[in-house]
Amino acid sequence: MDKKLETDNLEMRLQALESRLYGERRSKSGKPVKCADSLARIQAGLTNTANKRERVKILHKKIEDLVKYLDPQFTDHITVPDAMKLEFILAEEDFLLSQASLLEQVSNMQPLLDSTYIRDVPEHATKLQRLSQIHIKEQDQTEAQSLEVKKLFEEYNKMMFLLSKQFTQWDETLRKLEEAKGIRPVE
Repeated sequence: MDKKLETDNLEMRLQALESRLYGERRSKSGKPVKCADSLARIQAGLTNTANKRERVKILHKKIEDLVKYLDPQFTDHITVPDAMKLEFILAEEDFLLSQASLLEQVSNMQPLLDSTYIRDVPEHATKLQRLSQIHIKEQDQTEAQSLEVKKLFEEYNKMMFLLSKQFTQWDETLRKLEEAKGIRPVE
């Protein structure tokens, strides 16, 4: 349905364009002139001409060369002298040498990359995934244990504080009773 609407919309736009271009002109058969028909006739004529003429055939074969020549970078290639290209290369000498060194290191490490250990990575990946899940589960358990231990320490500290306070009160009460009876505390 949507494609039908698009097609109808396109046909209406094409008719509006044709009426602007050709106005009320009619073809020899009396029908309104259609752009698509004209373009199809022109394309057929060009194709026939191209097939008949040897020079056009040669031109079609050289289109790739023409595209290359029309590329803006091609003019840079022609206009930049070799001395300037040499300057560009020399300016980037340090970078190129560092890249060459890195490539040489990679080349030297190629046997390591081709080792059975690297080839077995997918197999180890599943094991690593399983171990990761176990590790996450154990981290959660550790966190829960840590919270429990912290809670126990807080209760222990509270209990020690209360016991210390109670012993201090008993000591104070005992000291007052000893003073009242005239007994000197032993030091």
